Amino acid sequence: MTKVEIKVENIVASATLGKSVDLPQVAPALEGVEYNLEQFPGLVYKLKEPKTAALIFGSGKLVCTGAKSIDDSKKAIHIAVDKMRTLDPDIPHEFEIKVQNIVASANLDKTLNLEAVALDLENTEYEPEQFPGLVYRLGEPKVVLLLFGSGKVVCTGAKTIADAQLGVEKTKERLSELDLL
Repeated sequence: MTKVEIKVENIVASATLGKSVDLPQVAPALEGVEYNLEQFPGLVYKLKEPKTAALIFGSGKLVCTGAKSIDDSKKAIHIAVDKMRTLDPDIPHEFEIKVQNIVASANLDKTLNLEAVALDLENTEYEPEQFPGLVYRLGEPKVVLLLFGSGKVVCTGAKTIADAQLGVEKTKERLSELDLL
């Protein structure tokens, strides 16, 4: 089976500081921050480098989205926390960062008959009136793939890039076994 090239589109990572954060106090340390409690219960801090957004909550939880690599998501969280620490020196230096979700795309380079795939492939949902893609749930690795008639694939729910890669490759293999590719 040929290796399918995947492209990481987005990584969502979170960190818990283990201490509550006084958002009105730390907001001034962050340039270009959006803070409107009526609209959203946290700060939205957009970074230019790496191009990401960090959502910062009063509970001390941070969520970083938009990164294209795990290193960039970790770097963005550290940048946000270091800036917040300039106004709140009690923010811990040690905290755990967890990857919550990796979204990757790939191309199987063949068109798919999604009706046939829906009939033959297990664990699928296909309702073309509601969404043009077919939803395929894998058990191992635990990921969800969106398959499109064009042969394009989106993998979501992965916790590692290797799982996203494996999910796409297993799907291609399964489609080949069923003569659907």
